Amino acid sequence: MSLDATPSSERVHIGIFGKRNAGKSSLLNAMTGQDHAVVSDVKGTTTDPVKKSMELLPIGPVLITDTPGIDDDTELGALRTDKTRQVLRQTDAALLVVDATIGLESDDEKLIRLFKDYGIGYLVVFNKSDLLELIPPEGENEIYVSCESMARIGELRERISKIAVFDEEKLRIVGDLLNPGDFVVLATPIDKAAPKGRLILPQQQAIRDVLEADAAAIVVKEFELREVLENLRKKPALVITDSQVFAKVSADTPEDVPLTSFSILMARYKGVLDQAVEGVKALDGLEVEDEVLICEGCTHHRQCDDIGTVKLPRWIRRHCGTQARFSFASGGDFPDDVSRFKLILHCGGCMLNAREMRHRLRQAVLQGVPLTNYGVAIAHMQGILKRSLSIFPHLYNE
Repeated sequence: MSLDATPSSERVHIGIFGKRNAGKSSLLNAMTGQDHAVVSDVKGTTTDPVKKSMELLPIGPVLITDTPGIDDDTELGALRTDKTRQVLRQTDAALLVVDATIGLESDDEKLIRLFKDYGIGYLVVFNKSDLLELIPPEGENEIYVSCESMARIGELRERISKIAVFDEEKLRIVGDLLNPGDFVVLATPIDKAAPKGRLILPQQQAIRDVLEADAAAIVVKEFELREVLENLRKKPALVITDSQVFAKVSADTPEDVPLTSFSILMARYKGVLDQAVEGVKALDGLEVEDEVLICEGCTHHRQCDDIGTVKLPRWIRRHCGTQARFSFASGGDFPDDVSRFKLILHCGGCMLNAREMRHRLRQAVLQGVPLTNYGVAIAHMQGILKRSLSIFPHLYNE
């Protein structure tokens, strides 16, 4: 991903849902103006969600996802339906595609109820309107289109912007904590899991937000930090680091300089920091055979000393002095039933949109399971949580 590309987590997510052969893939192609999805008269052509990033005016950057047909009652179809439900958790605006020559059926009504349960704005898109002799009056959440003739596709794009449910006034990652002219030092280890030649996404986003605040970003490796701080003529407003090197960076940063981590900033940005600070207390009460779920929002090639599957379990066992058990989830594979876990430990969620993070937090809260964050947990175990939250003094209680 280039530095100027909008990541999927920052885009408005538009989901295309419906029965097989209703024209979902045709709608994706019509909206994007390209043949991204295979179109066929054979039912079930779309077997997995198909995603397309684009600019959709007047919304801006969007991610459109075409889902498999919800009416596939085979064993494989059940797996596809699970994928569709995963897409629902991330959806800001839903398009229910219905064959206009058939009309709404029970499976379509079930989807509408799901949209309402998830709090998703939706439109019922009656496709194949060119095959109708007479188009009936439209309801408030209805529109008749033709993907074949492109009739009213432009109007559909306009109406999506009115039903999309998303955060119009998002929190800043760090910019709201800064003043113009401030210096921010970012201690950024070169992460082995990141593709060659790139910084990981939270680092990219933090740098961009610092610059948008008219502040200066000074980027160094963790072992260069002490020398850089000694040579600065002006005290930095903040030092931000990767949680894996929290202890070293804390030791090299003067006590009067605020310090936090990319992970903690991302937790605030995704709306889960308050709960993460409260949930981290559960780390101190883990007992033998208690099970911890460690979640990452992305999928990546795991290194021999991977943070999620190796380092964190080792640190937690050392901190608790017990042999807790661990389960792992990555990407969209967050379980619906988390009730057996004593704690959920989540990454910063940079690859997940805010709606998906809120869903995961809601599942934890409803099932009475504490949830915390990588950065918060690491700072707590290393005895520097109070310092790492000094820029958010209302969050920390001894």
